[in-house]
Amino acid sequence: MPKIIYRFPDDSTRTVQAAPGTSVMEAALANGVEGIVAECGGAAMCATCHVYVESAHLAAAPAMSEDEDVMLDMAYAPRAANSRLSCRLFMSPALDGMEVRLPERQRED
Repeated sequence: MPKIIYRFPDDSTRTVQAAPGTSVMEAALANGVEGIVAECGGAAMCATCHVYVESAHLAAAPAMSEDEDVMLDMAYAPRAANSRLSCRLFMSPALDGMEVRLPERQRED
């Protein structure tokens, strides 16, 4: 089963296994990974599941949709070239070992 490595702002990590087809957001919520809020439940409507995909797997990630691109402009944390919504990143064998860095915050509290 493919693995996802979540890197937290303090540089600690947590590795989670996710079945192919599972989103990075779903895997985080199912395993109690803090830092993914997912207010909209994975509908790409809130940008509270923003992550930064480390470069080793960025090219293998599914293409970004126009909707995701627009929502990333509304993310609380600064957008970067490797920004993605974790609800739009679906695991596959090609993404095994993908590392995603979580922003300091997903929304203003």
